[in-house]
Amino acid sequence: MITTYHNFDLSKATTFAIPAKCGCFIEYDRKEDIPFILSALRKDVDFLHIGGGSNLLFTSDFHGVIAHSKIKGIEIIEENSSHVKVRVGAGEIMDDFIHWACDRELWGVENLSGIPGEVGASAVQNVGAYGMEAADSIIEVNAFDREKHEFVTIARDKCRYGYRDSIFKRPELHGCYIIHSVVYQLSTLPAPHIEYPALKEYFSTPPTSPLDVRKAVMSVRDTKLPDPQTIPSAGSFFKNPVISETQLEHIQNVEGNNSFPHYRTDDGWKVPAAWLIDHCGWKGRSIGNVAVWHLQPLVIVNPERKASADEVLRLEHEIMLSVREKYGVTLTPEVEHI
Repeated sequence: MITTYHNFDLSKATTFAIPAKCGCFIEYDRKEDIPFILSALRKDVDFLHIGGGSNLLFTSDFHGVIAHSKIKGIEIIEENSSHVKVRVGAGEIMDDFIHWACDRELWGVENLSGIPGEVGASAVQNVGAYGMEAADSIIEVNAFDREKHEFVTIARDKCRYGYRDSIFKRPELHGCYIIHSVVYQLSTLPAPHIEYPALKEYFSTPPTSPLDVRKAVMSVRDTKLPDPQTIPSAGSFFKNPVISETQLEHIQNVEGNNSFPHYRTDDGWKVPAAWLIDHCGWKGRSIGNVAVWHLQPLVIVNPERKASADEVLRLEHEIMLSVREKYGVTLTPEVEHI
């Protein structure tokens, strides 16, 4: 079924609850609806497809058409003695799918528990937390190709997954694919990933079920992150920067030591954005109606649901400016600006 709303309030479709409107908002629940919706669009109308709105900031009204999938369904399509393949509708809440997997003793997505958003967006954003990424378990992505005007299946190795990145986010392909389902491969054999320090500290003995890991992850998240249902936010606002050896040495000079967190990667050194923001004094500070969360400086919140996009952009700018001036590092927003 296709449902259409006109002059739609987008604060209802995002976890940030920033006021903005769109000319037309369309929801659908079958993959066959996608080409029908696209065929009805005028060529001069801007079109955007969104997921659960957990990683979006509308900086102004959107005068075109926005579509949102409500395609549901979790189906085991293949299984053997060690693995199962599960096809999940793009409109399923990601955490509902994780809960489903953990209840069935299936390993592979438990560390992603509590991340807001939907399954389709998990494949676009390559969501990650506590040492695990969606791409670790994704086998294929099923989508409608707007250029070829046909349904396609994209294998994991063709998705070019990276840190919070995929082909679905690349400028040259942005908006080309509309995902209707994602196939995950999960393990029936115990495969806990608890190398992340907070999880390692939580467990005195190795966990025996993915539900144990899920409970631990949720517990750790609750000590740091606000519930977007009660305190609107867009989750982690900035990416963790990967910096050069020269930039690393500059931070060492500023701090007078190298005891700050930094990790070697293939492209340089990764430094937690939260650490940089915190050490620029931003934790708990506010500008107008927006604030940096007092327990996790990587999160910008709209605590009274009164914030404007301009206030968010101003706070974002001030944070980036202070980090660049003190440490010589330019932060990149993880939240998509529209």
